[in-house]
Amino acid sequence: MNKPAIPSELAQHVDGRQNPIGVIGLGVMGASLARNLASRGFQVAAFNRSPDVGRRLQEAHPDANLEVSASLEAFVASLARPRRILLMVNAGPAVDDVLRQLEPLLEAGDVVVDAGNSLHSDTERRTREKRTWVFLGMGVSGGEEGALKGPAIMAGGDREAFEALRPFLEVIAAQSASGPCVAYCGRGAAGHFVKMVHNGIEYGDMQLIAETAFLLREGLGHSAQDAAQVFEDWNQGVLDSYLVEITAAIFRTPDPEGSGALVDAILDEAAQKGTGKWTVMAAAELGVPIPTIAAAVEARSLSADRSRRLAAASLFPKPSVRMEPLALEDLGDALFASKIASYTQGFDLLRAASKAHGYGTDLSEVARVWTAGCIIRARFLDDVRRAFLLEPQPELLAFVPFFATALARREPAWRRVVAAATRAGLPIPGLSASLAWFDTLRTARGSASLLQAQRDFFGAHTYERIDRPGVAIHTQWVRTS
Repeated sequence: MNKPAIPSELAQHVDGRQNPIGVIGLGVMGASLARNLASRGFQVAAFNRSPDVGRRLQEAHPDANLEVSASLEAFVASLARPRRILLMVNAGPAVDDVLRQLEPLLEAGDVVVDAGNSLHSDTERRTREKRTWVFLGMGVSGGEEGALKGPAIMAGGDREAFEALRPFLEVIAAQSASGPCVAYCGRGAAGHFVKMVHNGIEYGDMQLIAETAFLLREGLGHSAQDAAQVFEDWNQGVLDSYLVEITAAIFRTPDPEGSGALVDAILDEAAQKGTGKWTVMAAAELGVPIPTIAAAVEARSLSADRSRRLAAASLFPKPSVRMEPLALEDLGDALFASKIASYTQGFDLLRAASKAHGYGTDLSEVARVWTAGCIIRARFLDDVRRAFLLEPQPELLAFVPFFATALARREPAWRRVVAAATRAGLPIPGLSASLAWFDTLRTARGSASLLQAQRDFFGAHTYERIDRPGVAIHTQWVRTS
């Protein structure tokens, strides 16, 4: 990736006696962001609570423009005014602790940016606290490599403060055909909310890919090398994405301590850091259904309880029926259709949150920023961006002709895959939840009328009649015994 030139308005900061920007927290992501800034020609102040961490970073990269301070006071003193500080510390109390320590050291005009994976409600609280300086919440996606070479950046909060910081961010961000992958996502905690939903979609995407690979290997008997080739082929078409690309690479990687593929030597217990769970909780609070993402979170939780799974495997043998042969095209179609479901759910949650919290999030900008640098970058995000540039904006991504046509064309294959896996007892919670979401969405009259009758029967919660919508009615139901 070619490094973008430093904008003229930032040239004054390159050779100044004080550092134009600083990073607090030199873990994997923080160290990578600091090195990213330094590689663009900036002199970067750096600080870590454990001095040894900063010292090792400086020793490992002696040519980088990093000035590692031994104390927070020295760090702040090394920064040019107005000070620009990126926090890359663990979400939760650690962020509040650093902000409390910075409070007496900063002044009006300074900007502190929490660039970690903080819970959006924490960011909202911090944004509302009265300070002489400005606090911003900002999501950064791309993992260690992205942070070093160019991440996707999602900022929220004070617009003026963001604009002052934007030139720095655009220099270090991933670059796509539509420009630097930096976006102002809206007021308050919008940046961290958008990053949270990005991670929720990421959970769904990873689960769908993992299930499809599971069917390839357990259901159809493909080797790891065969699976690698399938994913490489898929990555040349509509499924082109970072996660599909690395999946192929994973299946190609041999076990350095044995024979076969390394992935086959890895314990099947999935870890999680919480952003997927936060996404599901936020969706529940806003009344937005996101079953694909919820299924992915639940699948990770169930995978983590391996002892219980082993007990169940001996107690409940799988059906003796082998999965019927499926065309590879069917599997690819089911994966793509389910991905559309997952992204539709995620963007619907962003729309609802923006309305409920007054964020003012531009969904087309979110899609644009996700086209490069981030974990869920994919070819079809250009189509997502175009969809949200339409006037009026679509109520649901799946309603846009491109995606509606894609779902309709792939529906038969989707059903064949889910049915075949279900008959063979092969678990595909993400693929099946996605199809169930699709079927429920397009069913004009479903099962909810009975639910409302039940609620009124036992709790007098009332219901509405088809011929009198908007009128609450309670009935003295006839008991059969």
